[in-house]
Amino acid sequence: MQTIKKISSIIALFISVISISSCNKELEQVNEAVIAPSTLPKLDQSLRNNADFSLYYALVVRGNQLSLINDSTRSFTMFVPGNQGIKALINALSGGLVPTNAPNAVFESFINNQVPVAQAAAIVQYNTIPQVIRASSIPNTNFVFAPTIPNTYFNFSYPSTLNPLPSVSPLLRLNVFPSGINGAWLNNVPIFAFDREASNGVIHQTATLAIPAQRTLWDRISGDTTLKYLKAAVERADSGVVANNSSSLVWVLSNFGPDITVFAPVDTAFQKTLKLVIAQALIAQGIPPQTALQLATNLSSTPNVFSNPLLYGALTAQTVKGILVYHILGKRAYTNNMPTTTTAFPTLLNTVIASHPGVKLKATINPPNPFVASATVKDVYNNSPAANIIINVSPLTPEPFGTSDQEYINGVLHKIDAVLLPQ
Repeated sequence: MQTIKKISSIIALFISVISISSCNKELEQVNEAVIAPSTLPKLDQSLRNNADFSLYYALVVRGNQLSLINDSTRSFTMFVPGNQGIKALINALSGGLVPTNAPNAVFESFINNQVPVAQAAAIVQYNTIPQVIRASSIPNTNFVFAPTIPNTYFNFSYPSTLNPLPSVSPLLRLNVFPSGINGAWLNNVPIFAFDREASNGVIHQTATLAIPAQRTLWDRISGDTTLKYLKAAVERADSGVVANNSSSLVWVLSNFGPDITVFAPVDTAFQKTLKLVIAQALIAQGIPPQTALQLATNLSSTPNVFSNPLLYGALTAQTVKGILVYHILGKRAYTNNMPTTTTAFPTLLNTVIASHPGVKLKATINPPNPFVASATVKDVYNNSPAANIIINVSPLTPEPFGTSDQEYINGVLHKIDAVLLPQ
């Protein structure tokens, strides 16, 4: 493993460019066209007109969101699951106490008595976009991957109506991520019916609810008992860096704003890689292979390997940071967004080494099941084995219980079973 010599900062993750042009030419006066009012029902009536949306409508009422979706001065896109999707979610939320074959009235009672009003409001707001996005606006399954062109790979991001931090700013919005790659998706939830028109918007039907995140990536990494080495590596990479600075990995992983994908090697992956790297370094210093292997095994047996002064020369902050940013994409990518043929994508390492070829991603899907059966991420130089994304045992397993497509305020996390080496 070669030390990465120059890594001084992480890419600024938000670049906003607003161009305004004007001219002084006087406009010709024209008569405004008279637009006939729509005869379609508003969104709330559209929900009530469909018996399969009755449980979602109960959630809207519980969250006091009728005034939002009744607003005829605005237009919305709503992502609405049918009753079976709501039942599956409530079954999971209740720990199985509410069986999926229970009558609708049982689920309505659960919504009205067990789901907090604020939670119901947040769910509805998160599954609502304050503009009309029809199916034709979502890239289809023939969408061409173009990683070098901003916003043309993985998915599109749209602000929802949910403000996670109203005390910070009334303008903040939590984004949702529609995609037409490998099917049709809202985040990692399948969409299977489109464009139910209403006078003030459109409804797309989803398999279940997309649940808004409440925590950051660092919350998960710093508290997950299988990611102790990753936590220690991040802290080593940040040694000497001013806290609360955008060049700090902890800052990037902790703040609302960045929107990234983290491939998170589990502890056993770090142990295996570190043992090999340390043993090779010791052998190069003239230590007998058997002795070197035993020493390497002992040194790599604890996350403290990153803070061991004896290894500072090999595991410098810059080296560790280079390895870590190679595990991070600058855009949110769910497994269902990944290509089914091996394709290279840039990582945050490209913010320092622009010519670096990035990582190679590939997903395998077994129709008719829409979810990814397996997925790999691999370094382009073949210096390390292909890392398998550890796919959820059950699709859509939410954080902190799942291993893939784990949703956070500032990105998505996939656990992987190997460490990637950038060169």
